[in-house]
Amino acid sequence: MSSHSKPRYPEHLTGEGPVNPFPGIKVLERKLGREIPHRLGSNEGLDMPHRALREHFGDAVAQHVYCYGDAEALGVRQRLSAQQNIPLEHLLVDAGADSLIALALRTTCTAGDVVVSTAGTYPTFGYFALGQGCRLVEPSYHEAPGVLAPDLEALAAAAHQEEARLVYLANPDNPSGHLHSDSAILKLREALPEACWLLLDEAYGDFRDDAGSEFLGQALPGVIRLRTLSKAHGLAGMRIGYAIAEPDVLAIMMKVRIHYAVSSFTQAAAEVVLDHPEEVHQHIEAVKARREQLALHFIGLGADVLPSATNFIGIRLPSAELAAAVHQELLAEGVLVARLAHPELANVIRITAVEEALESGRLAALEKALQQHG
Repeated sequence: MSSHSKPRYPEHLTGEGPVNPFPGIKVLERKLGREIPHRLGSNEGLDMPHRALREHFGDAVAQHVYCYGDAEALGVRQRLSAQQNIPLEHLLVDAGADSLIALALRTTCTAGDVVVSTAGTYPTFGYFALGQGCRLVEPSYHEAPGVLAPDLEALAAAAHQEEARLVYLANPDNPSGHLHSDSAILKLREALPEACWLLLDEAYGDFRDDAGSEFLGQALPGVIRLRTLSKAHGLAGMRIGYAIAEPDVLAIMMKVRIHYAVSSFTQAAAEVVLDHPEEVHQHIEAVKARREQLALHFIGLGADVLPSATNFIGIRLPSAELAAAVHQELLAEGVLVARLAHPELANVIRITAVEEALESGRLAALEKALQQHG
């Protein structure tokens, strides 16, 4: 794919397309270059005393709950831009990576379009794609000893064969943990049809050893990159993530985005966390150390532990039946690990590298199964 060519947008989004009728006071203030202190036209509950909220959370919460959030999330984008050396105009903030997946599909696809993703990869992509009326084509993973990886050649081949509008790839992958190299990603983009988008889900990118590299901050032609603050930044409950793409792509995404999906309170919380990068860095390093400790523990029990560049490890069990039994036994003890529903990956158990996973006996059902069936 040449640097000047780009995939197409749906016809209804070209030209003027939809225009957000209510961009919000923060955007208007920036446009005018001055503050608007008297809000008499936006129907927000500005004179609600919020006695209950203040008593529960403290007075500071009130300033964040009265008003619609900044539709452009400028404060969050400025911090991300400064910390990761990403141009401000290449960033768009939305309500988590899931919301960004739905937004990317809404931006690029219409009902009847073919989209391609690996069979068993992050299933929410397929959920949104099918809900939008797209046809989902799913090539299998590449499986080998010590390897469970999205098959990039198979993804490209399917995109050509099916005249796909979009290919989805999680990198690092969920649930395998596999990381494709930067050169492999560029090669995949080159191999796709010019009319096909690449949706690159990098929700676990913070756990890469080269996180923060120049390549990871680049907006690539024909690519929409997704990131999240749910994992490394510990804000899953706040629902916030961001896309990296060329400005014209983000402009189309903004046409069809739900502009107030990211609340004022969420943006304020994200800004506080981003203002303390040392805490985020310490958390990432602790997670990586636990991930390696978990992996070594289960390798020592003879498990087929998949290499991981994420905050979890994947264990490939001998059969789907054994994985289901282990999953149910742990669940009966109040322990939830992830077992993939997709039949092609039903023998994989995924364990998040939290401190509790290292507690003696916490995963005894899995350890016992490995010893019996190893």
